[in-house]
Amino acid sequence: MAEAIALGCGLVGRFVIERLLEYGHKITVLDLKIPDELKLKKGIDARQGDVFENIAQLPQKSLVINMLPGRIGDRVRPLLLESGHQIVDLAFTAEDPHQYQQLAVENEAVLLWDVGIAPGMSNMLAKKASQLFGHLDLVTIKVGGNPTIPDTDWSYMAPFSPSDVIEEYTRPARIKSENEICEVPAITDRHMIQVDGYGEMEAFLTDGLRSVLTTIPASNMKEYTVRWPGHIEKWLNESESLTEEELLNAWKFDPLRKEFTWLEVIAKSARQQKRWVVQDSGKNGDGSMARTTGLVTVACALQFMNDGPLNGCGLSPGVHPPEALNEQSIDAIIEMMKLHGVQFTEY
Repeated sequence: MAEAIALGCGLVGRFVIERLLEYGHKITVLDLKIPDELKLKKGIDARQGDVFENIAQLPQKSLVINMLPGRIGDRVRPLLLESGHQIVDLAFTAEDPHQYQQLAVENEAVLLWDVGIAPGMSNMLAKKASQLFGHLDLVTIKVGGNPTIPDTDWSYMAPFSPSDVIEEYTRPARIKSENEICEVPAITDRHMIQVDGYGEMEAFLTDGLRSVLTTIPASNMKEYTVRWPGHIEKWLNESESLTEEELLNAWKFDPLRKEFTWLEVIAKSARQQKRWVVQDSGKNGDGSMARTTGLVTVACALQFMNDGPLNGCGLSPGVHPPEALNEQSIDAIIEMMKLHGVQFTEY
């Protein structure tokens, strides 16, 4: 049995916490509000209130899982690193945590960031392609979590922090074109695609490549978010007339509504191609995005607990993206996701 500290217990955070409890670990949970049913679970030490005040009370050199919304997820990082924590970081932030590299090294801390489905598993699959083929001509990532059946409104509900979704739609997208990293407006290069088992959907550029722009040798790289037709057109037409609160209410996650998560990673070299499809439609009351994102986080946390980030994962003190994990760790994460029922298809 090991102990970990979880920052945040939203839809994904709660899933991660509950899975780690099932593996027999004790979890200290920090959040502004913690559901009563989570507080009462055996193995939980619930510390409700201001996260920044509670962080100061944590024992140094602990395992910390950062699952806070992007807008505050970066603000906790220097505080955690100064205390020498080993950090599994899911906070989807505009800020690049590599700015804290020196701070992490000085305090012998490790921060493994973007440990979700995409970014996260997408990075790991791109690395596997790079190991197979060497320099890649093209990497294309498409990902989306959506209701199984579209509706006449948004045809969408946010399976993680809705404010992070809004930033996805507004933040310029960084891509790689002919070996040059460049920025393009979000929601460009819109086109229809066929999603296995669901039919025609729409893909558009968003800023999800992040670390792989510089870590994976490839000439061209793009990442697309996938939604039902009509969703992004409605955003373009109506978002400026709606308050953020109105959007959050319109996109509120309904656990009774069927939904699915779909990820496609295509990597091409001069003569070879690899395509992976990762797909899930929820299980045992847990949503597909919570499962696909959360299981990557759980698997990384378990590796930190069992073997340590240095010995087991091949990391050194510092800040690391998911593709920095060694081959054994990446394969173990994939196998654990399969064990929990996530579908992986390789072409």
